[in-house]
Amino acid sequence: MRTHPATTAEVESWLTVLHQQGHLHCARSHPGPTWTVQRRADSRPWTLHHPVLAMDWIEDLVREIRQEKPEKPR
Repeated sequence: MRTHPATTAEVESWLTVLHQQGHLHCARSHPGPTWTVQRRADSRPWTLHHPVLAMDWIEDLVREIRQEKPEKPR
């Protein structure tokens, strides 16, 4: 559970890392704060209109990535 509201800087950081790691085809920021994100080149772009909505979308994406790549046993 979050103890503070999502910020634009936090969203920008997450989107940058996810894009650099190859988990996002495209991530663009727009004034507002608004972002357009696209998971794969052939997938539909999503427009996220608020940092809280963006962090919800990012959380879903990270959960999906973790399911695709299970952790190695210790």
